[in-house]
Amino acid sequence: MIENRELNIDDYLSILRRRWKVLLIPTLVAPLVGFAVSYAFSPKYTSQSLVLVQGQKVPEGYVKPVVTEDLGQRITQLEQRALSAEQLRPVIEKLHLAQGNGMDAEIDEIRKGVTIQEVQTAVASQAWGKNAVPGFNVNYTAATPLQAQQVCSELTNTIIRENFSDIAQVAKDTTDFLTRQVEDQKRKIDELDSKLADFKKRYMGRLPGDEDSNLKLLMAMNSQLDADTQALNRAQQDKAYAESVLAQQLAAWKSSQSSTDPMILQKQLADLQAQLLTLKARYTDDYPEVVKTKNDIQQLQKKLDEINAAAANPAAVPDTKANLAEPPEIQQLRGQLHQNQNAITQLTRDQQRLEQQIRMLQGGLALSPSIEEQYKQLTRDYETAMKIYNDDLAKKSQSEMQTAMEQEQQGEQMSILRPADLPESPSFPDRLLFTGGGLASGMAIGFGLVLWLELRDTSVRTEQDVIAILGLPVLTQVPWVGLERADQNGNGKQPLRPGVHDENQRVVEV
Repeated sequence: MIENRELNIDDYLSILRRRWKVLLIPTLVAPLVGFAVSYAFSPKYTSQSLVLVQGQKVPEGYVKPVVTEDLGQRITQLEQRALSAEQLRPVIEKLHLAQGNGMDAEIDEIRKGVTIQEVQTAVASQAWGKNAVPGFNVNYTAATPLQAQQVCSELTNTIIRENFSDIAQVAKDTTDFLTRQVEDQKRKIDELDSKLADFKKRYMGRLPGDEDSNLKLLMAMNSQLDADTQALNRAQQDKAYAESVLAQQLAAWKSSQSSTDPMILQKQLADLQAQLLTLKARYTDDYPEVVKTKNDIQQLQKKLDEINAAAANPAAVPDTKANLAEPPEIQQLRGQLHQNQNAITQLTRDQQRLEQQIRMLQGGLALSPSIEEQYKQLTRDYETAMKIYNDDLAKKSQSEMQTAMEQEQQGEQMSILRPADLPESPSFPDRLLFTGGGLASGMAIGFGLVLWLELRDTSVRTEQDVIAILGLPVLTQVPWVGLERADQNGNGKQPLRPGVHDENQRVVEV
């Protein structure tokens, strides 16, 4: 091949015609070699099962799912759980797989042969989202078909069992945790409630909400204090007036008691009887003046009788001044004085009590800002704790429904849609793949040989080769004299035309 020249399609076809044997032989031999090499490997059989992931039967609007993490991530976790030594040892002992190898070696062998493939469909993508996984395939590769089927079936059952156990355990742990949270929050609320009750009891009437009522109560107490003060003044005035009247009545009564002249008494008696007749002419017997006049007449008559009796027997009559009772007017005045004194005492006590209450209310109003700050802190803590308690209580109720849903198998479930099959043909080696690989390798080797031979070939075959070698244009062509070639029908030889050559002859171009 002449270098430093661009090849065209004719050049490539010419190379193919010249080197077709070099290309064909490796292309035919290499697939046979690849097919033969496939028999050098031990066959491996792959069993496959299909697990369907069904969504929860209860609508999510009523009960939220227990597990919200991505299903692909959960499948990876389940695979790791199923391939743990704790889960694989019972499977190996049950299937008697560790007879030739040790337990650890067989565990590693199983781990190498397991693959899990997620299944995505258009229907699932529309129903559950763009990246939804409605199920997954569990594949296991072993030396024999039966072993592959048995191990694949056991691993599939382990994954489904672990998934159910995980979901149930998550629901139970969530419920237990929320139950403890609710109990702790309830104790905190009880403590805050007790503190709030003690605070209200200690500062009763001085809480922030009582400020307006305290102001109104203070105004009412001030009005009541003014009324009590006025009433006290009136009671003291009435007492002073009653005392002066009583003094006058006592003086008149004592002077009347000192008088013992029967003539004067007879004259007073006659005047009272005349006054009684005048009163009866105008009023009835129940009129107070009539009754009073009658009592006065009786007292004067009694006094005259006592005087007459004393005159008849002076030694038999005791001291009348000491035994005579005070008149009703004086007794009434004394009762009125006693009432006035009681009223003054009561009003004084009321006045003192109101003054004390007013001072307490005024002090409470002065302490209202600090009390209000403490009260707001307590109520804010109580409301926050109550909100957290209500939230935890709602979450606990939701978790209890989730636990019941999982126990009744109404939540997300994994079921075997297609059990592990018994493979009929080995999955490795794939003889068709080996043959195809040999074909590709043979073609690559053939093309490599053709390229190598062409790079080593320095023959000059065309005008472009001459130009590439000399670097000069061609002016004319001189054919070999007497150069002939057979015609296509084999009827003799004909001279070659300038620029035409066969495979074994060259044309000299000048």
